[in-house]
Amino acid sequence: MPERLGVTPPPEGDGQALPHHQVAGLGAGPANLSLAALAADELPEGIALFEKREGPAWHPGLLGAGTQLQTSWIKDLVSLADPRNRLSFLNYLVTTGRIYAFLNAQYDSIPRLEYARYLAWASGELGCVRYGTAVEQVDFQGGRFVLHGTAGPVATADHVVFGLGTRPEVPACFEDRDIEGVVLAEHLEGHLTTVAAKPYEQVIVVGGGQTGAECVLNLLQRGYRDIRWIGRRPWFAPMDDSPSANDFYRPTYLRFFQGLPEGVRERYAAEQTLTSDGVSMATLQQLYQANYEASLREGRSPVMMLPGRSVVEAANRHGTIALWCERDWGGRERHAARFVVLATGRRATPLPLGAGLLELMETDTSHEPVIDSDYSIRWKHSETNRMYVQNRSRVGHGLADPNLSLLAVRSAVILNSLLDRQVFAIRDEQMSTVWA
Repeated sequence: MPERLGVTPPPEGDGQALPHHQVAGLGAGPANLSLAALAADELPEGIALFEKREGPAWHPGLLGAGTQLQTSWIKDLVSLADPRNRLSFLNYLVTTGRIYAFLNAQYDSIPRLEYARYLAWASGELGCVRYGTAVEQVDFQGGRFVLHGTAGPVATADHVVFGLGTRPEVPACFEDRDIEGVVLAEHLEGHLTTVAAKPYEQVIVVGGGQTGAECVLNLLQRGYRDIRWIGRRPWFAPMDDSPSANDFYRPTYLRFFQGLPEGVRERYAAEQTLTSDGVSMATLQQLYQANYEASLREGRSPVMMLPGRSVVEAANRHGTIALWCERDWGGRERHAARFVVLATGRRATPLPLGAGLLELMETDTSHEPVIDSDYSIRWKHSETNRMYVQNRSRVGHGLADPNLSLLAVRSAVILNSLLDRQVFAIRDEQMSTVWA
């Protein structure tokens, strides 16, 4: 094991030594759970994960009936790098006695609720997550990272991995405003349990992606019959899940992508968006069929689809939310409802870096840390103390980075880098597509 992974003496504060870790991970979502699962047999002390939530959770507000992952269950926390790992999804099914029921259900994609339970199971098996511990700031002092919580330092570490996930992205006209009746998609389920449904009262869903479509279906299942679905794209685009599109989610393509000029990478990332950001075909079919069958029974479709529109202004007047949309083909139009759901995407959670630490980093033109091919941040002391970042390098590492598809591969790359040797061999040799 390289010298840099040796344990440094823990500092003392207030007369007590802080817990010290070789590797600390901030966040206990799929990214860092994958890393901890692969590291369990390679690092003597494992990886300590710090999570602000009080217990295991994964998008708890987006686990409604019928919602499914858009990636194969084989692309779990470990299998693409270490298929014999005890924390595979298959072992979860066998261990919990669900394997035969799961197979007989004949899922094309697994339910999101099942995936959330798998993550909770893996967390329990690992036993390395400190729930209810928010790390507000990371500093570097005396040759080690210091993790600060709300009441002061909570631990130190030789190396840190940021796996903080994302937070909701909302249109500018909603930012920093508390408009009564506006609900984020992740809070929709909770909201619907607290209000009485008024089937023919108009509801607006803003956001034309998978989450927006699932919100529309959720409202339909709750009995709503006057839903307006607004999306920015010219149509409600299906996700491209073709074999050629899935070539973008292979290690061979990732290596090719990283060697491209930045401008080309930016263009490719934009052009390939629908390979991860579209609506599942099954979801679209379910929605269109619900509209069709309702028109047979009731003489009208409950969902009005409004593509090609961007919400640019919002106001609450006398208990009604008014939205103004700019249309792609010109002009504005107004829509109004007492209840609006925002499913307008997500953005990376800010890194909790202290000012002193930021000054030691190399940054790009957007003042973001430069991330190398092994997911490490370029900074002054990277030879002895490393920082890695997961799920925030879309242009640097392609669309697979914010996607669940290559979780295990990314974790393997990080661990190979940490240990300065090839612990996990990432083999992807049978390619019929020639990139370069």
